[in-house]
Amino acid sequence: MQVTLEQWQALIAVVDAGGYAKAAEQLGKSQSAISYAVQKLESSLDVRVFKLSGRRATLTEAGQALYRHAQHLLTQAEQTEELARQFSQGYEAQIQIAMDAIFPRSWMLDILADFAEQHAHTRIELLETVLSGSDEAVLKRQVDLAISGRVPPGFLGEKLMDVRFIACASPDHPLHQFNRPLTLDDLRQYRQLVVRDSGSRSVDSGWLGAEQRWTLSNIEASMMAAGKGIGYAWYPVTRIQPQLHSGALKPLPLGSSGERSVELYLILTDGELARPGVRKLAGMIHKKVHGQLPTLSVECNKLCNTPTG
Repeated sequence: MQVTLEQWQALIAVVDAGGYAKAAEQLGKSQSAISYAVQKLESSLDVRVFKLSGRRATLTEAGQALYRHAQHLLTQAEQTEELARQFSQGYEAQIQIAMDAIFPRSWMLDILADFAEQHAHTRIELLETVLSGSDEAVLKRQVDLAISGRVPPGFLGEKLMDVRFIACASPDHPLHQFNRPLTLDDLRQYRQLVVRDSGSRSVDSGWLGAEQRWTLSNIEASMMAAGKGIGYAWYPVTRIQPQLHSGALKPLPLGSSGERSVELYLILTDGELARPGVRKLAGMIHKKVHGQLPTLSVECNKLCNTPTG
């Protein structure tokens, strides 16, 4: 005979409450119903769960093992019920996100951690992209939500933030030895580091036409190369702060021409038809960004207003 979930629940209640009477009160049932459920469990499994110790019933060795198993079983049952409830409300089993690499990675991880606390069973797939990668993923409908520097035709995007870029190089790089504001002609004499577009269009953004050029696959590799004095590059302030604080990289003395700005947009692939989980996640992204922008702006001003020379 198969043991029911109700019988496992009765066993746990008796142990946790410390007796049949309190277990019955906890579950809103009669004491005889709880006693019968435990007896049925024992007869179905052909094993003694409780033994008398004086005037009190305690778990047998087998009962202790079954009690631990029952706890795990009930937890799974509760999680399954919660998952079914979320699905019935339209929440999805998986959300796919494309995020431009210039969006602060730590912000996104904080957002997803908060989302997971409420929707632990929703699987998240996060794709980090460069340049046209995010909007291409939206065009191909490979993601549910995207943070992109471009809004592809046929879709609507809501502006999230402006990301400032500054030109940087190692403190020992020759460009820091001019002792005057640099010109674009100065920069073209030295190797520029660029990050490869993760989309298929191979967009060149920020390249100055320097003869010497290295193309790398991600921002981290570019920053490492710049720190070794291999070249210079424009970096988003959202990602370069640790290197600037440590002195591994230093802003180039370009004056106002040393800064650039890129707009980031939040795009829901299905627009108004986006599912509840996607809409909720989009709201959490907005809230996080608006809460962090004032601090980021102050930090950016400190980093960008670096004396020349």
